[in-house]
Amino acid sequence: MSIPTLISGASQLLTLRGRGPRRGAALANVGIQKNAAVLIADGLIAAVGSRAQVEAHPMASSAQRLDAAGRVVLPGFVDSHTHLIHAANRADEYELRITGASYEEIAKRGGGILNSVVKLRAATSDTLKQRAHLALKQFAAYGTTTIEAKSGYGLDLAGELKILRLHKELSTEQPLDIVSTFLGAHVIPGEFRTCPSGVNDYLSLLIDQLLPEIASQKLAEFCDVFCERGAFSVAQSKQILEAGKRHGLRPRIHAEQLSRTGGSQLAVSLGSASCDHLEKINRADIRALAKSKTVATLLPGCGFHLGLNQYAPARDLIDAGAIVALATDYNPGTSPTVSMPMILSLACTQLRMTPAEAVTAATINSAYSLGRDKQIGSLEVGKLADIAIFDVDDYREIPYYFGMNTCHTTIKHGQIVYSESSLTTT
Repeated sequence: MSIPTLISGASQLLTLRGRGPRRGAALANVGIQKNAAVLIADGLIAAVGSRAQVEAHPMASSAQRLDAAGRVVLPGFVDSHTHLIHAANRADEYELRITGASYEEIAKRGGGILNSVVKLRAATSDTLKQRAHLALKQFAAYGTTTIEAKSGYGLDLAGELKILRLHKELSTEQPLDIVSTFLGAHVIPGEFRTCPSGVNDYLSLLIDQLLPEIASQKLAEFCDVFCERGAFSVAQSKQILEAGKRHGLRPRIHAEQLSRTGGSQLAVSLGSASCDHLEKINRADIRALAKSKTVATLLPGCGFHLGLNQYAPARDLIDAGAIVALATDYNPGTSPTVSMPMILSLACTQLRMTPAEAVTAATINSAYSLGRDKQIGSLEVGKLADIAIFDVDDYREIPYYFGMNTCHTTIKHGQIVYSESSLTTT
């Protein structure tokens, strides 16, 4: 058993305490406490509340003490949409977009996702792992303690399995939790685009070969599809996601990003854990999401990096009662960021979410979308001690200081995994 740790001295402690995912007005309730403390024992939260209450706990007297020194303490961020494993950046495409080429035009020239596929297939597992390790350290440095990670840059049997196996290996080699998602249905790979039966042949590869193999090796919890013009239709997406469900993989879906396809309502009908992007949804889609348990995961970093003018209608979704989450969409082409604080900044300025709503969307609601809201996403007794400490006086300063990293310390399973400098411990 490890020595207990008692964290006190925070200017604000955000507990996010409460049942289940937050909708509507409840999204703004972050459970702020002042003169509060958190007691950690064996990687779990043993007590949280007023300093007097926590210090009266039987284990508090033997605990090492960590002084937050007037900083803000909150749950570690849960980044529920990333593409962790990739081989290289796509800075050349970034410049092409600046000079006028659209995302779809670049993709038609063999750029975009297919560019990343070529590079990943040529990369060794060791090279990919080293790159991912560096990214995971950066995630931790910005206050993130759990990430979801998708495949989708292999698009063949060897490449997809390589990515998913790396997720599993990385989960044991570093402290952050990685929730693995199979995204073989990212786009149709180049070698299947040259014959009339290519699309059906690729669907067969996904459904008849990859999904059974992934399920048998327990390499993923979720199955995702890019339901978009130029990628997969609603009918094809349904076919793949239903096959995933038969193998025990819960659906997730990229939908309504560049065009409205009906993917969001497909997500609801399938009981998907999450429906992501949503820039092009309409009123009927919003109503359907609001009545469902499917999380609307918004990715403002993507619109920002692509220089688009239209963001997802967060206010309409919140007001309708949808479960709204936020994530980075970390990937080399459209959102090369690991910074959840920057995503909070964009959520506030571009999506018109309040700082409290953004914090909730990036913690307990994101945890819910990964099926982990009983373990992470809030500071409550019995949950994992996944905590971020920010060097600000008020939590609203986290999104206020855009492009700056004010994360001072990140704690995962009760252990410090990132610290800007040593906190005072006694």
